[in-house]
Amino acid sequence: MITLLLLVAAIVGCLVVMRREAGAAPALGVLAVLGLLGLVLDAEVIGVLLLIAAIGVAVCGLKPIRRLWLSPKLFAMFKKVAPKVSETERVALDAGTVAWDGELFSGRPDWHKLIAFDNPGLTEEEQAFVDHQCSVAAGMCNAWEIARERADMPEALWDYLKKERFFGMIIPKAYGGLEFSAKAQSAVLQKLSFNETLMSTVGVPNSLGPGELLLKYGTDEQKNHYLPRLADGREIPCFALTGPRAGSDATSIPDVGIVCRGTFEGREVLGLKLTFEKRWITLAPIATVVGLAFRMFDPDNLLERGESDIGISCALIPRDTQGMQIGRRHHPIGSPFMNGPIKGDEVFIPLDYLIGGLEMAGQGWRMLVECLSVGRCITLPSGAAGTGRYATGWTGGFARIRRQFNLAIADMEGVQEPLARIAAKSYISQAAVMQTANTIDHGVKPAVPSAILKSQLTEFQREIMTDAMDVHGGRTVTLGPRNYLGIGFSATPVSITVEGANIMTRNLMIFGQGAIRCHPYVLDELAAKDSNDANAFDGLFFRHIGLIFGNAARAFTEAFGIGRADVPFDATAAPYAKDAARLSSAFGLCADAAMASLGSKLKQREMISARLGDVLSNLYLLSMVLKHWRETDRVDGEAALFHYSCRMLLNRAEQAMIDLFDNLPNRALANTLSVVTMPLGRRWHKPQDRLTREIARAISTDSALRHKLTRNTWNTWEAGQQENPMVRYDALLANAERAEAIYRTLGKARVKKELPEVALHPEQWIDAAQESGLLSEEDAAFMRAHEAEVLEMLTVDDFDFDAFALRPASNEKAPARDATDRHGASTMLSEPAEQNAAGPQPARSTRTSETATETDSGTHRDDSRDA
Repeated sequence: MITLLLLVAAIVGCLVVMRREAGAAPALGVLAVLGLLGLVLDAEVIGVLLLIAAIGVAVCGLKPIRRLWLSPKLFAMFKKVAPKVSETERVALDAGTVAWDGELFSGRPDWHKLIAFDNPGLTEEEQAFVDHQCSVAAGMCNAWEIARERADMPEALWDYLKKERFFGMIIPKAYGGLEFSAKAQSAVLQKLSFNETLMSTVGVPNSLGPGELLLKYGTDEQKNHYLPRLADGREIPCFALTGPRAGSDATSIPDVGIVCRGTFEGREVLGLKLTFEKRWITLAPIATVVGLAFRMFDPDNLLERGESDIGISCALIPRDTQGMQIGRRHHPIGSPFMNGPIKGDEVFIPLDYLIGGLEMAGQGWRMLVECLSVGRCITLPSGAAGTGRYATGWTGGFARIRRQFNLAIADMEGVQEPLARIAAKSYISQAAVMQTANTIDHGVKPAVPSAILKSQLTEFQREIMTDAMDVHGGRTVTLGPRNYLGIGFSATPVSITVEGANIMTRNLMIFGQGAIRCHPYVLDELAAKDSNDANAFDGLFFRHIGLIFGNAARAFTEAFGIGRADVPFDATAAPYAKDAARLSSAFGLCADAAMASLGSKLKQREMISARLGDVLSNLYLLSMVLKHWRETDRVDGEAALFHYSCRMLLNRAEQAMIDLFDNLPNRALANTLSVVTMPLGRRWHKPQDRLTREIARAISTDSALRHKLTRNTWNTWEAGQQENPMVRYDALLANAERAEAIYRTLGKARVKKELPEVALHPEQWIDAAQESGLLSEEDAAFMRAHEAEVLEMLTVDDFDFDAFALRPASNEKAPARDATDRHGASTMLSEPAEQNAAGPQPARSTRTSETATETDSGTHRDDSRDA
């Protein structure tokens, strides 16, 4: 019995020391005291074993002893196995800052640090802009007209965006911009996201573009000239980074600039001769100024730097620069936002065109990754969150008014599942973008969270749109002016692909950057290795070992509910925060285990890296939801959505860990990690059906939760504006309860055969019920109006037989001409373009639209914007 008690005491004592990361001395004390006690109490075996363990701790853990023999060997081994960090990777690692992501990586997150990022919300000026200017811009958009008839936004909308300085949200007021906070930028883009073309057009100049680069790195002369012109739309910018051979691997750009002398404005100056080919450049066809990334060389040492390869650099080039080929268009899937190629062959520019001047030559990669860390957090994640808002409103509304089997499909459990998923992913997305934007307003430059938000939320967007299409069925698989969802659905791959493809971001960036950038010790250990500082390595390494043991102890004990973290949340949120802390410890342990067991090979084990990134991503999103719950005004029904969202994220985090354990090459290590981190098995299962039913009911009725989820969407419909389906659904849901009661009355009457058998349409039921006295005249009139509006929202467009034919039927037997011009563009469309310039016209529609402007090979060109 004494032996057992001493063993239990030793285990408990060591766990306490490990949890507190107290170091070797306390552990030595626990083992030595218990060992001596064993000898005194005649438990010699356990006493001797504990004393041996104490000696082992002393030899390996006490600084004066370990530095004599252990630390030098470990340092030599570390230098052999530590991954080499390239200069490109080092620049990326040095860019941005670490905040809450570092807390999660540590395994001991201090929730008070997250709460410290107070969120005052939008200013009155910012909210007014979202309410008014964004509503006006939204009301000028019709997806069908933009995508099919114009392949562009209306000219009046372009003018309005320029006039109201939508392109100058990030530009300070001193230069004529709006100087909006990151939260306001996000709110604007969420509201505009019901149309992909509009959101992209506004988002890109305020994200990765010349404006942000000029603000951070431009010379005073460049700022004073360009920023006012960018703010008011006199200049339309684009940024040319990607090309045929450089997509996700942006550092491999083959475009070059050679330092040389040339003639500029009639005089000889020192400049660059640029040769480049860029693709997928947003706003390129209409841009008046081009930001260009290229590799800069000085083979003749004209800059007197003594090096030929200067490095990646960025320049700002006016559109009319001689030799630059610009104006052609790509056709982005589902959304005709302006996007196209740019080419140049030995284009000469003066060195003054370098952003930041000669001082910033060769600093282009650092400039780009620092800008990406912020821009990637806002534009595409905000678009995804906004898409979720609109999909929630549209799909919930449709599911309530669409009746099958004499029942609103919103009351069918098969439909309720996708409705709940849409609402939860929208809720998580809204919380994540708003809370992360708030950290940016506090000065954080979130590199790792930007990768998390970009990849996770755009995947949510894709899943939300798929669920929304499934619920709508035939209503939105039929394209036309009435279809508010189909074109946006087809455009979702754009968000998945651009600004760092999701496959690359998930597999390489989230954990790949986070493992070094966010870890409390790894980056400093690598620095100690590079500087050959053995003493610094010794201190860092053994604190790192303490962290590993601490995370193991915390993960194991907290799985049993022992010593759970102190969290500043209410009783509803606290259990989720406490388990997030537990999983943070488990994640930290698994991350260290993967890095130790795989070493530099972890870079190639992308699926393992991705699963670790998935754990971190879900914990980060959960944290944002918890903070959102704490800080925002809650409404009836929100608790169900909050529980659903938290459980879904924790379930996903646990599943990623299980997948990690199943695939770690070292099976003994994998089994040990599984026992230590999940000794009782998985804790979180998918959300319960009762939550699903409650959420689906809320978003498909005129509820407070529905209104909260669709807040800051375009929910007004003024005279002269394009049709707004959100307004129409909101109006129908406001009367849905009254209509449902009448539907039940009519249904019972039909079952009792109190209505004529030949009355098969709802309108016929209403007439017969009024005649028989089942419905009052008032109720009958209400139901006729209600059914008319329902039918309007269920109706799809149809067209003339050959409306979609780019080649008229009369020319069907004419030989096809598929020769390509010297630019590689097909000439087959040159004749039909004139006949179908206005696009197919629906046979049944109350909408009218202007015909498209003059086309050139099917491409809209406007000289006023190209000037």
